[in-house]
Order: sequence, then structure tokens, then C-alpha cells
Amino acid sequence: MIDLQDLGYALVQVMHNFGAAAVVGGAAFMLYMAPQPALMQRKFAWMVGFGWVTQALSGTAFGAISYYNYGRFPDIHSIAVVALVVKILCVVSGLSMVALFLRYADGWSNRQYQIAWQILFALGAIALTAAAFLRWFS
Repeated sequence: MIDLQDLGYALVQVMHNFGAAAVVGGAAFMLYMAPQPALMQRKFAWMVGFGWVTQALSGTAFGAISYYNYGRFPDIHSIAVVALVVKILCVVSGLSMVALFLRYADGWSNRQYQIAWQILFALGAIALTAAAFLRWFS
């Protein structure tokens, strides 16, 4: 028999993994490819933005599943709390950067695009690193 709690965690983890892949992979692709036309840059910015939204929603779903099943949020150690805060700050910063990109990037130079993708890649890498600490210090 399938444990519904484990199934819920697994399905949310799948969503979380795809969000992480979009956040880091999308930014890495745009950062390391030859400069792309503005339309392509915008499409990838949308994809990275959806990745960040997915990270936020799936992270919230992890807490909701725990709260639903135990009546409280998980009791995590101080290192995990710091990692969680770092992940939340990365999501907020990543979404903010994507919003700035989509609003103002039309007139940017190739160098400005590159800096934006560097920032987005760094935020994704930091969030993935924090995820490891959150997972193993929880």
C-alpha cells in the first residue's frame, strides 16, 4: 500500500527538481551560449521566472504536507533554518531579477544581458547549495 504522505513528498520533490533545473539550467544556457537575440533572452527569462515560482510553491508545499500530517511545521536545526532563509532570499531575488529583466532589458547591451544571467545563475547555484544543507541538517 502506498503511503499518501510519502507520495505527496515525492510528487512535490519532482516539481521542486524541475524548478531547480529551469532556474539553473536556463541561466547557465543563456550565460554560456553566444549572445542570443532579445526575443530568445526574454523566453528564457520567462522560463527561469517560472522555475523560481515553482521553487516557491513546491517549498511551501513541503511545509504544508508536514503541517497537514503532523499539525506543525518540521523542527529543523539552526543550520537548516539558515539554509531555508537563504533559499527564500534567492527566490525573492531571482523573481525580482527576472521582473527587472522582463521590464527593462529591451535596450540592454550584450554585457548587461550577461551580467543579468550571471546573477540569475549565481542565485540558482546558491539556492541549490542551500538545499543540500536544508535537506541534511533537517
